[in-house]
Amino acid sequence: MVKPLSEQLADLSVRAKAAEDAAAAAQKEAHDKIVARKEQARAAATAAVEKVNQEAQSARDSAARNWNAVKAKIAADMAALKAKAEGVKHKIDVDTAEDYADEMESEAGFAIDYAVASVEQAKLAVLDAIDSRVEAEQVKRA
Repeated sequence: MVKPLSEQLADLSVRAKAAEDAAAAAQKEAHDKIVARKEQARAAATAAVEKVNQEAQSARDSAARNWNAVKAKIAADMAALKAKAEGVKHKIDVDTAEDYADEMESEAGFAIDYAVASVEQAKLAVLDAIDSRVEAEQVKRA
């Protein structure tokens, strides 16, 4: 079951805060702890990207089916409009509106998942930068 968009956004916020906290903590940690933290971040980023890739494929498949259904619906609606006398207003089909709302919610959820993956990748990049700075300082001292 898909989480409501508000819950997905809350998860994104939590992940962004965790990335911020990880960066702050890494600046105070020893090199070994930073490396371990980077490996955890790399695993989380990889998992998030894989999830987005899977959802993207699913969305593409679903979008193709939905688009074909929408095209068929539009063609049927146009034929019905032509058959009716001019001036008769066409009411939006409730099912079509629901399908569109579902599709838009799905796209929003995918965008949030993509943002989560981006946050995880940003966290890894920040930890890589901190680790590189620590190594550079160690080289200077040596």
